[in-house]
Amino acid sequence: MTEAITKAPVITIDGPSGSGKGTIAKLLADKLGFALLDSGALYRLTALAALNADVDLADEARLADIAGNLDIQFAIANDEVSALLCGKDVSRDIRMERVSMAASKVAAIPAVRDALLQRQRDFRAAPGLVADGRDMGTTVFPDAPVKIFLTASAEERARRRYDQLQGRGVSVSLRDLLEDIRARDDRDMNRAASPLAPAEDALVLDSTSIDINGVLEKVLELVHKRIS
Repeated sequence: MTEAITKAPVITIDGPSGSGKGTIAKLLADKLGFALLDSGALYRLTALAALNADVDLADEARLADIAGNLDIQFAIANDEVSALLCGKDVSRDIRMERVSMAASKVAAIPAVRDALLQRQRDFRAAPGLVADGRDMGTTVFPDAPVKIFLTASAEERARRRYDQLQGRGVSVSLRDLLEDIRARDDRDMNRAASPLAPAEDALVLDSTSIDINGVLEKVLELVHKRIS
């Protein structure tokens, strides 16, 4: 038995925004009875705290300090995960577009990533963990026995986000969303600290033309092979 599995198995789900990794991670965690880490929420919470405090997103020292001292909690109720900042439920706030864009900028700062690294690793516990993010398999849990890199075309990801926002009654331009996604992809893939890329031993899945159930089936096949 490997050290990783002895410590507690981790399944990493990495990929760009809108690829469906959050949905797959939650479904997988529910099915296996594993804990769930939405690492993106930590960066979103850092970004929201910075925006609330009017901190310049170019002030790396202040942002790292915020990341290292976040008063955060995750609460689970009715199969939903809520994010609390200073005791306040900010689950909806951290999904706003301005926070998403700020989070992408904040996540490119090495000092912020360093401040949040151990917090992410502390989520690892029996019976196991499903970790969703951008660098879960490359940086945070490089010894994970199962690594997935989930992607989809920028156009498809923009369409999904558009449909999601329209369903919430939010008026938005599909063209603007596509431009935002491409800009975010560029930042995530070209940042100096833990750039977005599949781990060498990751299974790369393109969800552009595969539905969620199809993706889940492929992921479960790998899980059953790697974790007994």
